[in-house]
Amino acid sequence: MSRNPKRGGAGTTVLLTLLILLMIAATAFVIWLCIDMTNRQPENPSTQESVVRLPTAAVTQPPETQPPTTEPEPEPEPEKVVATATIASMGDLLMHLPVITTCQQSDGSYNFDSIFQYVKDTISGYDYAAVNLETTFGGPDYPIQGNPLFNCPDSLADAVLAAGYDMLLTANNHCGDTTASGVLRTLEQVRSVGLATLGTQLNAEEKKYEVVDVNGIKIGMVAYTYATGVTSDGRPSLNGNAALGQAGIVNYFLENNLDQFYADVEQRLEEMKNDGAEATILYIHWGVEYLLEENQTQRTIAQKLCDLGVDVIIGGHPHVVEPMDLLESTVDPNHKSVILYSMGNAVSNQRQGKLSSISTAHTEDGALFTVTFEKYSDGKVYLAGADVIPTWVNMHSNNGSKEYNILPLVKDRQEEWTELFNLTQNNYNAAVKSYDRTMDIVGEGLTECQTWLEQAKTEREAYYLDLVQNPEKYETAETAAAETTPITEETTLPAAA
Repeated sequence: MSRNPKRGGAGTTVLLTLLILLMIAATAFVIWLCIDMTNRQPENPSTQESVVRLPTAAVTQPPETQPPTTEPEPEPEPEKVVATATIASMGDLLMHLPVITTCQQSDGSYNFDSIFQYVKDTISGYDYAAVNLETTFGGPDYPIQGNPLFNCPDSLADAVLAAGYDMLLTANNHCGDTTASGVLRTLEQVRSVGLATLGTQLNAEEKKYEVVDVNGIKIGMVAYTYATGVTSDGRPSLNGNAALGQAGIVNYFLENNLDQFYADVEQRLEEMKNDGAEATILYIHWGVEYLLEENQTQRTIAQKLCDLGVDVIIGGHPHVVEPMDLLESTVDPNHKSVILYSMGNAVSNQRQGKLSSISTAHTEDGALFTVTFEKYSDGKVYLAGADVIPTWVNMHSNNGSKEYNILPLVKDRQEEWTELFNLTQNNYNAAVKSYDRTMDIVGEGLTECQTWLEQAKTEREAYYLDLVQNPEKYETAETAAAETTPITEETTLPAAA
């Protein structure tokens, strides 16, 4: 008897259905248990409290604070130097034709770098440097020539800039040699290469001074030249030539009208002060050529400039070095001025034996004159240093052609002069004699100025220290002075520059 296949398949189906139902029921039961356990409250009350509640102190009590620690106040310190500025000045670039000719190139152009090749590093080391331009850049309308009507190729200005100078002094008795047009063209050429000018202007409205910021110290500078006459409308005659065709373009003075000069200087000083000047330098073209000492007129003018408050007076024109001096104001006992009456020649063809007016070699000599100003942390500026490096013009043969070199004769390097400047023994001997000539003239005055400057600095810094250590002494003095007369610098501090 055979099996029925349909009947067997139906049994299997019923069995599978029952298994599935059982699995669904089991799953539902497990889910119910989970939900029930989740909703059920914990049986241990302490456990519940530890989970739900936060510590009462943490919520209600402010955090404990520590008393602030007080740092001790720093001890006051005396005022100190925060900036220095060293200004270098040199005498006449007296561009005689033989000097110009030695700088002409094979293509007809001119390169004057050789004149400065040995002084360049020295000049570049100063914060600011000026030199007197004793010629003009009159251009092609005038011949290239030296004395008596100087006119030089424009490229001299490039060489001056490359040598490290910052300013050309343009007020002197030869600045009008190519007439008023030459005065103006000279200014344009000098300024176009990036050099400052001092002493001449493009017009009467242009300011007649400069206030130069050197390392954060503002130095007021002004320059004048003597004139030999003046027209009723203020056009000066320079060096005996015809009056310039334009007024107000040259700073000048007349020896027979010094009161007008002093009034002009006083006005410039006030203008410079209003422009922020903290110290002053006045350059002046004056004196008598080839005299090795200043004359009475120079001394009279210098004393008045000191009385007006000028800090440093620097002269030129005699073509020889003249003495240094320390002047004391007759109106302000706290003020002194340092003066060099003449810087001599920076470069020229004035060699020993070439002039009837002087038989010595002093016209070959010059003075590289430096002054240093210091600014203290209280903002006051003082003249703090002065020095002279003698210079000598070495005219010599170089590969068959003549050359003129300005040599800075630094005493500490005298043993190196021969190698540094490529000197023959004869030229070395001449350099030594030049050094001695200049120091014989300026040495005494230089020592006097340096001694005073050092003493003034010592007193100044002693005052600053005492002011910190014993402030009550100065408060008492100030109170007493306020009840009588206004306090002066004499009762508090050595005068600032």
